[in-house]
Amino acid sequence: MALRISLFYGAIFLVIGVLLPFWPVWLKSRGITATEIGLILAVATWGRAIINPLLAQSADRHGRPDLMIILLGWGALLTHLLFFFSDSFWSLFGISVISSVLLFALMPIADAVTMLKVREGLIDYGKVRLWGSLTFIIAAMLGGYILQGKPADYILWLVIALLTLTVGSCYLVPRVKTPGTKNLLEPLLKILQNRPLLVLMFSASLIQASHAVYYGFSTLHWRANGLDEITIGFLWAEGVIAEIILFAIAGKYIDRIGPVKFLIIGGIGGIIRWLTLGMTTDLSALIAVQGFHALTFGATHIAALYYIAKNVPASFAATAQSLYSSFAVGTTMAFAMLASGWLYQLYTGKAFFAMAGMSITGILLLVPFYFIQRKISG
Repeated sequence: MALRISLFYGAIFLVIGVLLPFWPVWLKSRGITATEIGLILAVATWGRAIINPLLAQSADRHGRPDLMIILLGWGALLTHLLFFFSDSFWSLFGISVISSVLLFALMPIADAVTMLKVREGLIDYGKVRLWGSLTFIIAAMLGGYILQGKPADYILWLVIALLTLTVGSCYLVPRVKTPGTKNLLEPLLKILQNRPLLVLMFSASLIQASHAVYYGFSTLHWRANGLDEITIGFLWAEGVIAEIILFAIAGKYIDRIGPVKFLIIGGIGGIIRWLTLGMTTDLSALIAVQGFHALTFGATHIAALYYIAKNVPASFAATAQSLYSSFAVGTTMAFAMLASGWLYQLYTGKAFFAMAGMSITGILLLVPFYFIQRKISG
């Protein structure tokens, strides 16, 4: 079972490992400006924020999240094929929104399935999820080699090939049967009534959304300052190597340290990382702080998932994970992406300073939450 889930994570993160660092380059090759790239990424993210919880609710309602994963995999592949027939901003805009919704809806539903197996004591989340991080590194590194000196169209062809592999992996996700619910709105309403959960989700969302400039413009920024695709691929890979190490050991410490402390650590890592990236493009400095990805993404992500798994019933699991995803890589990230295009066009690398501010805000939300929990537990 662990192997099958690991293969799924491995396949989908091959796609993401090409999309995140190199997709803005493909869009730019189509004559899209930095502001327009930010708009496309932002609206696509808003689309995920609105639609993905509804897809997850459908999975919870019917009690078959594994079947939803297969349908979404096929939808992501077919919609990405439409990019071959797109030659205008508005067609790129529309296809980007639809394809992004379908592709990224896979992750929270798959996480829900995985965490259900974690509850049963059958697997360790970090140890299966790290295979996704490992293949992300492979995609980022090999992507740099494959795309070096090649036309930007190679990016799209590579994405299509990897999506085909991902569709096959969707059939490996274990069949899961949850109780389901007849009331379509019940999972969402129950979650929205859990105020501590909402505070933690929003805090995690701010820390995750602080990656907006990094995801959208770090490759363009580093290229403009003399770094080649191979070096950039290695920088992306370094961050994910640190993430893999964290995932491998997090299961031993998450219960002892607690998810709230994990999130605070992630926010502190964000302050240090984004301030450094905003101040310099010196390669030694970039190498020094890319390892902080283990904190800014890894610690934040795994803490949120574990908190949700412990505080949400199994019948609402997919909805809760998707709602968190909608906050973290949805609404909050969409606003950050929209702002990042404007900020980068005006200030280039100094746009990272705004991301440090988001990390600070995320910590400020968590500090009173942490002391309230300590008072209750004491």
